[in-house]
Amino acid sequence: MTDAAIPRFTGDASPYAGGDPYADHRTAAFPFTHLVDLADRRLGAGVIAANDEFFAERENLLKPGPAVFDPEHFGHKGKIMDGWETRRRRGVSAAEPHPTADDHDWALVRLGAPGVIRGIVLDTAHFRGNYPQAVSVEAVALPGSPSPEDLLAPDVKWTTLVPRTAVGGHAANGFAVDAEQRFTHLRINQHPDGGIARLRVHGEVAPDPAWLGALGTFDLAALENGGLVEDASDRFYSPATNTIQPGRSRKMDDGWETRRRRDKGNDWISYRLAAQSGIRAVEIDTAYLKGNSAGWASLSVRDGGNAGDNDWTEVLPRTRLQPDTNHRFVLDGPVRATHVRIDIFPDGGISRLRLFGSLTDEGAAALAARHRELGG
Repeated sequence: MTDAAIPRFTGDASPYAGGDPYADHRTAAFPFTHLVDLADRRLGAGVIAANDEFFAERENLLKPGPAVFDPEHFGHKGKIMDGWETRRRRGVSAAEPHPTADDHDWALVRLGAPGVIRGIVLDTAHFRGNYPQAVSVEAVALPGSPSPEDLLAPDVKWTTLVPRTAVGGHAANGFAVDAEQRFTHLRINQHPDGGIARLRVHGEVAPDPAWLGALGTFDLAALENGGLVEDASDRFYSPATNTIQPGRSRKMDDGWETRRRRDKGNDWISYRLAAQSGIRAVEIDTAYLKGNSAGWASLSVRDGGNAGDNDWTEVLPRTRLQPDTNHRFVLDGPVRATHVRIDIFPDGGISRLRLFGSLTDEGAAALAARHRELGG
């Protein structure tokens, strides 16, 4: 992936003239957005500090869903925006009224899960003439739960992921990232001031092997533990990644639902586990899927191989599923696998898939080696 392939947006958007505020929103199909959002609040992400949030609070950056716009919504400080917006910067005197080239505002973001970042989207939706002139993004990996003061200490070495780059108003500004390192926190800079509606940080979770080793038995497919969706037959209503998000589904679109099939096929998701593991138990949850849950499901595994390989071994035969129900299955001894595939018949959806077990010795060694490669 080359950075030149990422569309760039600059300049103001037209003033809002009524109707759908997203009708003139500038965006593109960025090549990394299928990856998990490491800054998802469901994973535990948070905006832990900002130097200024006079007009709109920093926490809005990580809200799920697109930013909303109400043209009549004003408060004591001015127009209320669904994003992070700072006051206008000024120079030091009447003779020097403009901010300097180095003046900027910043926010510190804790990723929900440490990982390798492949792409970042800074969306200035509805900030048409009050967006930053440019943005930059830095990243760092620190152990534990560092405070803002820890992160801002002079001895902390930040890595630049996005150099200072001009952006556009009312636009999804996307940046490909090429840094094969594990990061835990970001510093979002806007030069010199302005507003950003949403931040999305797409990448791959890089879990701590020591933590997983201490857990012993854990969910091998969970996003927060390094599992990921490799492919899916259908993403029409909702992303397959929802099935390995933390916690139980809280509403219908918090799971995975496919369109209605009119052929004789079936739908499926394939997953890559955190590392080679021994699976002992399975949960298939259809919470909030009542008239549209999958009718039956089966589970197959693969140990090693390449994406697209079809040498799957069935470990859970086709089994009837009930609507809005959590189904539990204990397997006959640990099943060794690096990849898992769930097939649902004929269509419909599931809300969560949980695969409980432990890393094999080989899997633990591979995960530890990868952790070292990423600077952990």
